[in-house]
Amino acid sequence: MSRFNFNTFFHRHVLFYKNCNKQIRRRYSVDNIKTLLSKQEISNNEITIRGWVKGVRQYKELTFLHLNDGSGPQHLQVIVPLTVSANKEITFGSCVEVKGKLIESIGQGQKVELVSDSIDIIGPCNNLEFPFKAGRRHPASYSRDILHLRPKTNFFSALLRIRNAASMAVHNFFQAEDFVFIHTPVLTSSDCEGACEMFIAQPLKSDLLTSSDSENETGTEKDGEPKYFFRQPSYLTVSGQLHLEVMTGAFTKVYNFGPAFRAENSIGSFHLSEFYMIEAELAFIESIEDLSTVMERLVKFTVQKTLDSCPEDVSLFQKFVATSKHKGILKNITECNYERMTYTDAINILKKSGEKFEYTPEWGCDLKKEHEMYLTKVVGDAPVFVTDYPAQLKPFYARRNNDGITVSALDLLVPGIGELCGSSLREERADVLESVMKKLNLLEQIPWYLELRKFGSCPHGGFGLGFERLLMATLGAESLKDVIPFPRWPRNCRT
Repeated sequence: MSRFNFNTFFHRHVLFYKNCNKQIRRRYSVDNIKTLLSKQEISNNEITIRGWVKGVRQYKELTFLHLNDGSGPQHLQVIVPLTVSANKEITFGSCVEVKGKLIESIGQGQKVELVSDSIDIIGPCNNLEFPFKAGRRHPASYSRDILHLRPKTNFFSALLRIRNAASMAVHNFFQAEDFVFIHTPVLTSSDCEGACEMFIAQPLKSDLLTSSDSENETGTEKDGEPKYFFRQPSYLTVSGQLHLEVMTGAFTKVYNFGPAFRAENSIGSFHLSEFYMIEAELAFIESIEDLSTVMERLVKFTVQKTLDSCPEDVSLFQKFVATSKHKGILKNITECNYERMTYTDAINILKKSGEKFEYTPEWGCDLKKEHEMYLTKVVGDAPVFVTDYPAQLKPFYARRNNDGITVSALDLLVPGIGELCGSSLREERADVLESVMKKLNLLEQIPWYLELRKFGSCPHGGFGLGFERLLMATLGAESLKDVIPFPRWPRNCRT
């Protein structure tokens, strides 16, 4: 009887599974259009492409297709002989699988094209019912009513690739700077901004409010029945800032990148009910200059990285969407040093401007969009930081200045957008913070926030940046509704 050799047995099984994996890869290998067009390698190997038809043209016994799989902005031209396309209705918008060989193209606009040996229609498309038509540019406002089909358009697929690149750039910046990424909660019991623009979170079924334990209920109706699922009012978060501040008791630099919700009754171009916020908190900082430096570097890095990653997609917006002066503004955003001015200086500039504003600028009033736009114009269509706002204009946690009337807060204004970032030093002095919270009746609502100042607190500060507004500034888009996959605004949450 031969002796069992474990090493030989193991080696044979490894080889067996490797061969199986190779066969599986060959069977299911599907090529990526972006990779094919970038490599431009001509070979006799058969390749398989799956994607959506973006154009159909008939010439004698040949059908020419423009195929895109979302991997990049360029379409691959596919030549389908009549013998292959016979009895198959290939229409604009249909989903197909094509097998064939890549050859050198004799036409203009592409160096390679695919000659099809076979084509299968995975998902047909009824051209009469399909709301987007071949060769036609539909206005952004039109596609907002068809959110479930909007990604099929060239413009919106370009936007989603740009958004992906910008998102990764944000993470790359913070990770390179040794920030720790924190998942802050979507459900919260606190109103970070203090503006009461919150969505309340409650279960649909009233029986879910029934207590599942024997603990005493709080937040009950007069008859003793529970009133809230979490025993207190709970909301969709307007900001993750307060929870990031918790982390500055243990980490020097943290950030969050997630959804925020505002119940503002506005349908304007610069407001959404759900949007994405980039928020950061830094411990051991004592100057708003420290904050402005990080904010400026983040904006420049993210915009430039996005431009470098998606040049063709961005050029589509620059050609058909952005204004003629947008390229100059974009250059100022990525290259120039951002200007600084105090809130008091800003009010004086607005008063002396001679402009007829809808809202008269007065010290103590909040800056309106028209004021913010003018201030960026004054400094040469460039970004500008406005600092030291009156205390009554900023949230309770902003650090009080020595003058007793202003706070260490600053906003970053950019051309065409207005406010992009809001930031402040946080009030780390327990006695000062307690006095402010007491006046605003906040001690009972968020007692834990004051407690943070009593156990190893330190000077700290942070900022919040609206991601969709950053994309608007990068692309010259008309509305926040056009730079987010599924926009939500008052009376519109259909998809």
